Amino acid sequence: MKSTINQAPGGKASSAPLMGSAAEPTLFELSVPGRSAYQLRTTGVPEMPLESLIPASLLRESDVDIAEVSERDLVAHFTRLSHRQFSVDLGFYPLGSCTMKYNPKFCDEVANMVGLVDVHPATPASLSQGWIELLVELEADLCEITGMAAVTLQPAAGAAGELTGLLLMSAYHRARGDRRKRILIPDSAHGTNPASVTLGGYEVTTIPSDERGLVDVAAVKAALDTDVAGIMLTNPNTVGLFEEEIAEIAAAVHDVGGLLYYDGANLNAILGVVRPGDMGFDIMHMNVHKTFATPHGGGGPGAGPVAVSQRLVEYLPGPKPVRLEDGNYGYETPPHSIGRMHSWHGNAMVLARTLAYIKVHGGDGLRRVAERAVLNANWLRKRIEGDYPPAYDRVCMHEVVVSAGAIKRETGAKALDIAKALLEEGFHAPTVYFPLIVDEALMFEPTETESLQTLEALAQSLEKIAAKAISDPGSLALAPQSTPVRRVDEARAARQLIPTFDAR
Repeated sequence: MKSTINQAPGGKASSAPLMGSAAEPTLFELSVPGRSAYQLRTTGVPEMPLESLIPASLLRESDVDIAEVSERDLVAHFTRLSHRQFSVDLGFYPLGSCTMKYNPKFCDEVANMVGLVDVHPATPASLSQGWIELLVELEADLCEITGMAAVTLQPAAGAAGELTGLLLMSAYHRARGDRRKRILIPDSAHGTNPASVTLGGYEVTTIPSDERGLVDVAAVKAALDTDVAGIMLTNPNTVGLFEEEIAEIAAAVHDVGGLLYYDGANLNAILGVVRPGDMGFDIMHMNVHKTFATPHGGGGPGAGPVAVSQRLVEYLPGPKPVRLEDGNYGYETPPHSIGRMHSWHGNAMVLARTLAYIKVHGGDGLRRVAERAVLNANWLRKRIEGDYPPAYDRVCMHEVVVSAGAIKRETGAKALDIAKALLEEGFHAPTVYFPLIVDEALMFEPTETESLQTLEALAQSLEKIAAKAISDPGSLALAPQSTPVRRVDEARAARQLIPTFDAR
């Protein structure tokens, strides 16, 4: 195929960049007519016209303009681009509510064992006993950690787990002849909660937060009647605070025949300390790609197992991996199963990493994960409160929400500007404008894997940015300037799907 675009003046291709060059050309700029990344030996097979092999109606009238580069230049181009990527192995992700922590390589090694990766998911149970045993053991461990009766491992991520939970809730009520319509959701909830409620066929009733950042218990009780199918909560909540009246909320919801759904996004904060099942929850999903290792944030797959109390076991998706009466392992489908939620057993390699993470930590290690995550968040809260006051000035759990409202009023710099400026300091941006109930919100989740030195460096960078907002008003609106990609207009990117490029 020929290439005639993006060549340098005079018909010569642009030269390859030097090592460490800031400007990386496109493949078309590296292109030289006639150059290719492969060569085929002379085989002696005669050439045949495409028309003799492919119907003429399916052939293009002209060649496709593609880049023509050598294998060496092709590999070098993509390797240089890969070095510009930010990852959990390179730096700190303080994204709140996302639990973007470093993942131990031990878990990857276990999941890459030949005995696991070389087994096709359609392998008969008699020839895949090890895999099925692994899944059965993982379910038992997750039940112990959460205080629940049974688990389905099928859902592929947290949102898929939420939908599964809502369908289980619906099946439970239908079996009792109940046609309930509403689900209660706090005004600080994750955005997937109302979306899952809608997909599950329910209507959303929003519950306000009180002045302490917790669910308003009086508002919950006022909204409860026999039309309510349940309530969706996470504890700690999305403001990073523990819902202290959770037992009272659970009793009130159960009194009207409703169920409690636990959004497991914040499970990292309570491992080994308190269990959702003991709080009164009936259904919960776990983002195991966040809490129990696996490459969250690296573009890899997730997994969102759903755990249930005893009253919902018979509705779980099937078939489920189980230990049979004869001691072997196989599959069973619950009597009133809602059916499959994913092919095979979900993202099994993520589940293998999860079990490895649980085993290598043990119960005492998982508790230390939660304790150190909470300690890191509270240290950061106190360290930066002079420039970034916490939304609620009290002990938080694994994440802290601060407000940049004062900085905006004094300098015009917004939470988004501060997050963009942080990229130039070598940190990933935190979560911004969430929860929606906090003015100019910045949400930080340090996680247990970050050292005191890393947190201090983050705090100093935040102080530097706050000082710059005061000394040079308006400068943060241009940040970042030194990153491979400069300031991006997220709103425009969402509204204008076909990009136009700035030649700067």
